[in-house]
Amino acid sequence: MTCTAEAYVPRTRDLGELAEAARSCRGCDLYRDADQTVFGEGAARAPMMLVGEQPGDQEDRQGRPFVGPAGKLLDEALAAADIDRGRLYVTNAVKHFKFTRTSGTRRIHKTPSRTEVVACRPWLFAEITSVEPQVVVLLGATAAQALLGSGFRLTAHRGEELRLPTDPDLGVDPSVVTTTHPSAILRGPAEQRATKFDALVADLQFAAGLVSG
Repeated sequence: MTCTAEAYVPRTRDLGELAEAARSCRGCDLYRDADQTVFGEGAARAPMMLVGEQPGDQEDRQGRPFVGPAGKLLDEALAAADIDRGRLYVTNAVKHFKFTRTSGTRRIHKTPSRTEVVACRPWLFAEITSVEPQVVVLLGATAAQALLGSGFRLTAHRGEELRLPTDPDLGVDPSVVTTTHPSAILRGPAEQRATKFDALVADLQFAAGLVSG
């Protein structure tokens, strides 16, 4: 049986209704262990949408995207790029936290499988169709491959204006920019963080420059 959230996505462009429906999604098994669904949030008609991989530990506990350490670094990068997060819509390719447990209570992030990413994609399509952003910024390989295909290589296309593959379920055609996920900067060598942070800021500035008006 194919896993998909399609049956749970209502035919509406109202973000509130979509978020409410997503709480009951059983499109894959990730809901079983996560505390809650973490839907996107932000401006209903945001000119720019940021898409990460999945919620982390703090996001799962609070029910909001990008509120943990990676979210704090993203906020710093947005500020450095002179971008107001309040004017954006921020979400993830996968809406439930996938993790493994240590011997204590700590929950360690685990990358979602391709099957889980594809199962959750109808929610992301619904968000893009509702918000109608001019630019979609894909943070990290999982988010990029969720919309651009499993063969997409992020490092080969940074700094480029891309387009999403034509899909009948997606009624808009935003520009697409790919960049690293803030968590990858945090996990990487300390001596490389400043350089990688500056690259993230540059990518965000490039994306903002594609927004008209």
